Amino acid sequence: MKSHDEMYIDGAWRPAAGTDSIEVVNPADEQVIATVPAGTALDVDTAVRAARAALPGWAAIPPAERGTYLAALRDGLAARRDEIAETVVAELGSPVGFAQAVHAGLPIAVADSYAELAKTYAFEERIGNSTVFHEPVGVVGAITPWNYPLHQIVAKVAPALAAGCTVVVKPAESTPLVAQLFAEVVAGAELPAGVFNLVTGLGPVAGQALAEHPGVDLVSFTGSTAVGRRIGANAGAAVKRVALELGGKSANIVLPGADLTRAVKVGVANVMANAGQTCSAWTRLLVHADQYEEAVELAAAAAAKYAPGDPRDAGTRLGPVVSAAQRDRVRGYIDRGIAEGARLVAGGPTAPEGLERGYYLRPTVFADVTPEMTIAQEEIFGPVLSILRYADVDEAVRIANDSAYGLAGAVWAADEAEAVAVARRLETGQVDINGGRFNPLAPFGGYKNSGVGRELGVHGLTEYLQTKSLQL
Repeated sequence: MKSHDEMYIDGAWRPAAGTDSIEVVNPADEQVIATVPAGTALDVDTAVRAARAALPGWAAIPPAERGTYLAALRDGLAARRDEIAETVVAELGSPVGFAQAVHAGLPIAVADSYAELAKTYAFEERIGNSTVFHEPVGVVGAITPWNYPLHQIVAKVAPALAAGCTVVVKPAESTPLVAQLFAEVVAGAELPAGVFNLVTGLGPVAGQALAEHPGVDLVSFTGSTAVGRRIGANAGAAVKRVALELGGKSANIVLPGADLTRAVKVGVANVMANAGQTCSAWTRLLVHADQYEEAVELAAAAAAKYAPGDPRDAGTRLGPVVSAAQRDRVRGYIDRGIAEGARLVAGGPTAPEGLERGYYLRPTVFADVTPEMTIAQEEIFGPVLSILRYADVDEAVRIANDSAYGLAGAVWAADEAEAVAVARRLETGQVDINGGRFNPLAPFGGYKNSGVGRELGVHGLTEYLQTKSLQL
C-alpha cells in the first residue's frame, strides 16, 4: 500500500493546484496512515479539460478495442488483488476475508463483464428504414462513496469506458488510497492520456465542482439521498444527465412455512457484512406474529457470533465503521430506538469491551419495532437490525413498501412461486428470493428516493449511451 501526493490527470501524476491535504485514518486504531491532496475547483477543471480533449479519440476507437483495454484493467486488478484487499482493510476497516472476496473480487468480475460487453453489445441497429447508433454521452463525472470504494469506481468507470466516454473520478475522502491504486492500474493498462482522471478532495469542494462543471455531460453519483437531490437539481437546471444510486432501507420478509432459521441467519449476516455499511442491506426483518419470538431469539444468537475485532485477523467477521462521525451517528440511532420503545435484544450503544481505540460498534438487534419508529424508517448504515411483526402477507407488503426508499429486499418462502409473487409487489429495484446470490450482470438501482438509473450489466452500459437515428 502506498500513497501519492499528486493527482492522476491526463495520463500522468501531477501536483495539485493547492497545498491542502486530507488525512486518511485507519478506523481500527485511529492512526493516520496517509495524506492525499485536497483538490480544488482548478484541479477539477484541469481534469475535465483533459477528459474533454481525449473524448473524440477514445469514442472513435472500435468498441472491441475498448474492450481490450478493459481486459487489461481487469488483469491489472487481478494481479494486485492482495494489495487491494490490504488497502481496503487499512482505510475502511473491512475484515480481510470480506476485503479479499468482495472489495477486491467484485471489481475484477465487473471489469471482466464490461470487457466482454464492449465486444458484443450492438452499438448499431436497424429499425425499419432507420439506422440507430448508440453513442457515448461524453465526459462523465463520477463521484464515489467510501463503503465499497473500489467496486463503486469500477461500476462507473468500466461501463463509461466501454461506451466510449471519458471519465473524471472524485473518490470519497475517507477511502482515497484504493482509488489511487486503481489509477496506477489504469496507467499500467496504457489507456490513452485523459481517458481516465482522478481528483482527490472534499465533497463540498472537489465533488461539487465536478458535479456542476459545464464540461461534464453526465454525473454519476453514489451516496446519500440528500446530496443526490442537490446534484439532481443542479443537473436538471443545466439539462445534464444523472445516474444516482442513493440510500436504502430494505425489508427481509419471511413468509410462514419458510426455513426460518436459515432466513434469519442469512439476514443477520447480510446486515453485519461490511459493518452494516451497505445501502442494500436488509435492515428490516419482517416475521409473522406466530414465529416472531422464535425469530427474535435466532437473530440475537446469530448477532452474538459477530464479535467486533481487528480487521486484519482472518477470524474477524465485524470490523469498525469508517469514521468517528459514522460511529457516533449509528450510536445516535441506537439511542433513538431505545427512547422510542424498541426492545434491545443484542448489542447497544456502548463501546465493545476491550476495544478502547477504533470506531467499533456492537452488533445490535431490536425487537418490538413498529413501522413508524425512526429505526424502521431512516437509513442507519451500521450493524443494526430491526425486527417487525406482521399479521398477514398484505400487511407485510404494506410495511415493506412503507419507506421513502426502494433499493433492495428479500423474500423467503417454502414455495418459490409464492415468494416471487410477493417480490413482484415490492416497490424496490432488486429482491433476493430464498437467499439468491448477487448477480453482477443484473441491473442494480432503486425506486423512489433510492435513486435514478441502473448500474451493472447491459443496463449499466446504456446509462452512458445516447442514441442517434439516421432515416434512409
